[in-house]
Amino acid sequence: MAFTEVEVREAHEAIETGANSADLFKLGLMFSTDVEDRGPDYIEAHKWFNLAAMLGSQPAKAYRDELAFEMSAEDVTAAQRAARDWLKKNRELIHKEEKEAA
Repeated sequence: MAFTEVEVREAHEAIETGANSADLFKLGLMFSTDVEDRGPDYIEAHKWFNLAAMLGSQPAKAYRDELAFEMSAEDVTAAQRAARDWLKKNRELIHKEEKEAA
């Protein structure tokens, strides 16, 4: 199943007002499969699954761990770094989601 750039953009826009695990997981699925017939981007997929897992998504944890077996150690490190960088820049989106859940 290939996703379009429009679908990816819409998924990114969905997390701009508050990142929840479902939206982050959806981005992971998109990048783990295919966007515009370019093939999967495992680093980007791992990043989004990692962030969704941080918010408690069990499927994201499983997908992230499965992807890690397909990736080099350097790629996993790059994905983890990308997730940390995203979190530093967008922490308020996560806190908004946590507050709404409480």
